[in-house]
Amino acid sequence: MDAFTLISIVLIIIILYIFAKGVVIIQPYQKGLAIRLGTYVGQMNPGFKWVVPFITTVIKLDLRTQVIDVPSQEVITKDNSPTDVDAIIYVRVMDPERAYFEVSNYRQATVALAQTSLRGIIGDMELDEVLYNRDMINRRLRDILDKETDQWGVKIERVEIKEVNPIGAVKQAMTEQTAAERERRAAILRADGEKRAAILKAEGLRQSMILESEGERQSKILRAEGERQSKILQAQGEAQGLRIVALGSRPLDKRAITVLSLNALQKMADGQATKIIFPFEVSSLIKQGAKFLGAEDLVDTDDTPQIDLDESILGDLPDPTEIAKAVESVKPPETSDADPSAADDVPLGGST
Repeated sequence: MDAFTLISIVLIIIILYIFAKGVVIIQPYQKGLAIRLGTYVGQMNPGFKWVVPFITTVIKLDLRTQVIDVPSQEVITKDNSPTDVDAIIYVRVMDPERAYFEVSNYRQATVALAQTSLRGIIGDMELDEVLYNRDMINRRLRDILDKETDQWGVKIERVEIKEVNPIGAVKQAMTEQTAAERERRAAILRADGEKRAAILKAEGLRQSMILESEGERQSKILRAEGERQSKILQAQGEAQGLRIVALGSRPLDKRAITVLSLNALQKMADGQATKIIFPFEVSSLIKQGAKFLGAEDLVDTDDTPQIDLDESILGDLPDPTEIAKAVESVKPPETSDADPSAADDVPLGGST
């Protein structure tokens, strides 16, 4: 290999190296800023690009939404409660030129601005407000950061408070307060349960007494109605018996009645009783006895009409169907627990 060939190979390698140094590949989610000899040349779109090597610098900026973590810092709230607070910021480069030329490092600047703004926001709030109003803190911090970073060509899309952690004695006091609050709620729930149980127990006892008294009242009503029906039937039987005796004795003459009366006196005298009560007039009996022995009466006419005896003398017997209806009519209607007084409308008597 001669010297000319060697020099050619070296030149080719140098040319390829120089060409390779000028090759720039921009990704689809990036923007390129070309700076040549300290002069901004312009933006470069995604794709394969070639620039003059060694004198041209290409700055690539990511246009995707980026997540920036704000380190935890100790913040004093309005009620002098030290608290550790950290956050997460979602940013996106909207103008690559301003994001590079207006600020040295927009990520670092955004974090520093978020920390100072977060201290100011939480310093104007009490600890309870910080714990319960995270959404409001997120909105205020996002508005502040978005307004300040707009001049850098950066858009603050979202801000989230990641953790609020009270320090030391404050956290212990909050734990004790939470435990006391839970004990208070548990005591309230226990007392409410005992009250409900007592109410239900009293209500059950009241319903039981109502049902018991209602059952006793219905029993008395039915028993009284049964006794009434029994007395009515017994009275009807006695009345019909008396009618039969009365009608059957009418055809008898006075002498036969006198004999029956004397026989009744004889049976009464045979008893062991020391006192005898006569259920009829003695003088009338003596008079009838004298006539039986042969004495004559001035007027002795028997004009009693002869009556044929048949089943009509028994009268109207009670119909079993009517008696059943009478018993059914005294049964009280079913009453509900909601209106125990409704049982008072039950009738106390039935038809006979």
